[in-house]
Amino acid sequence: MAPPSESKVSPVSTGICHYSNAAVMVLIALFFFLIPGVITVRELSDPAIRSAAIPRCAWTLHRDLSPKFQQWAKKRLASTRAAELSTNDISGTEWPLFGAVFYLWATESLQNEWEKGHSPYVVAPKSYAAGAIRAATRLVIDPSQANWVGIHWGKNYLKTENVFYRMLVISALTSHARLTGDKEYLPLLRDQVDSLSAELDASPHGLLDDYPDQCYPGDVLTAIAMIHRADQVLGTDHSKFVSRAIRGFQNRALDPHGLVPYFADARMGEPIGPSRGCDDSYVSLFAPEIWPAQAQKWYELYSRYYWQKTWTCAGFREFANDSRGDEWYIDVDSGPVLKGFGCAACAFGVGAARVNGHFEQAYPLTAEMLATSWPLPNGTRLFPRLLSDAADAPYLGEAAMLFNLTRLPAQSVQIKTGGSIPGFVLIFLLFEFGAGMLLLVASIRALSQWRKNRASMVLRWPSIQQGIWAGLMIASVACVFGGKMLIAMLFLVCAQLFPRYQHQKKPI
Repeated sequence: MAPPSESKVSPVSTGICHYSNAAVMVLIALFFFLIPGVITVRELSDPAIRSAAIPRCAWTLHRDLSPKFQQWAKKRLASTRAAELSTNDISGTEWPLFGAVFYLWATESLQNEWEKGHSPYVVAPKSYAAGAIRAATRLVIDPSQANWVGIHWGKNYLKTENVFYRMLVISALTSHARLTGDKEYLPLLRDQVDSLSAELDASPHGLLDDYPDQCYPGDVLTAIAMIHRADQVLGTDHSKFVSRAIRGFQNRALDPHGLVPYFADARMGEPIGPSRGCDDSYVSLFAPEIWPAQAQKWYELYSRYYWQKTWTCAGFREFANDSRGDEWYIDVDSGPVLKGFGCAACAFGVGAARVNGHFEQAYPLTAEMLATSWPLPNGTRLFPRLLSDAADAPYLGEAAMLFNLTRLPAQSVQIKTGGSIPGFVLIFLLFEFGAGMLLLVASIRALSQWRKNRASMVLRWPSIQQGIWAGLMIASVACVFGGKMLIAMLFLVCAQLFPRYQHQKKPI
């Protein structure tokens, strides 16, 4: 007879555990590996990722993201979280608002294409996303969300330099007016457009700081482009200002390669250090709409000094190919730099290449982005979600991805096609399908082994083990309903460890 702490297998109770574990492993294989692989293959077959059209996956992503973004933005507005953050917490302060603007820019682009009849959906983006548009706009202009710039610039933060935040305000209000036709925020928009353009125009070298003694010329250039866009909503004309503003991006204001520097001294009008990929991709997104001839030159130089191609990958470097920049590096702007390739440079390089008509570069970059985004069946893009700030900006990565996929070539640019899918994409797909099939086979084999050998197996402490297993499963379900998917997965994986057996000793 087995001791009290041991028991032969109970077919009913342990059978529930084993069949449930097998079902969980099958679901994990399908949800996290096989179905994402199929989705990626389908997205890679879309001709729009290599031509001047918005890919179908961008429309789907926008439909999936809009209600989530609306709910998050409302929750953020109702909390005091933003007022509690340090000015050094870049991802907590900047990313929520930047993500909101990315979302609004993407919605604008989708709405424009919908009005041209280039949409797979009957309902207009501005209609099904109306709540998200309002919530995103309110988030950007909410004073409590601007607490960190208020600390930097004081109560007059909307009138004193502060280029990055004021650019976001102008962007959000312009998008809101275009999408809704609502004139509620037009006085604030006009005030910001007039005051920021006048301040830039009066500056010694056409540059102003984002934060005290911190000038990022890429943000200044984007602000100029947003002032130009706002003219179309306000009926104003800042064309003379825009033409004159190029003075801040000429001659000694550029780096040795002739590119816009990442960091500069606004008082001297000179770069502090060279250009970087994360900044060049960003500049290349907006320069064509204000200075098309100069933008073309910049993009050619960017491609010459920063484009890198191997048999596995293709993309933009974070540091120039003739510099001594780090091949392995990370910061809040660049993201991870892997063997020279900059994650932010490549992600925003998708949009930059599309805007500048270089689909021979946009195609491989888009293929890499779609593969590594790891699309789950519930609409979540796993890697962009993981690379975002879960506490403060959980949807930044997906909003940025959506923004880049919705960029279209600027007017009059020459379209270049070509390119091929990098080897890395195929390797990634093989991993997804291989891991999924491995989990399927392992779960079926484990269930088969248990059914074959259960008569000779002894379960130690059956009540305790089955209690632990049931507790883990219940905790996993609770986490799913609470939106904690990663924790839910951890509980499910732990549940696979139970029940544990010992083979029954043969009598001597």
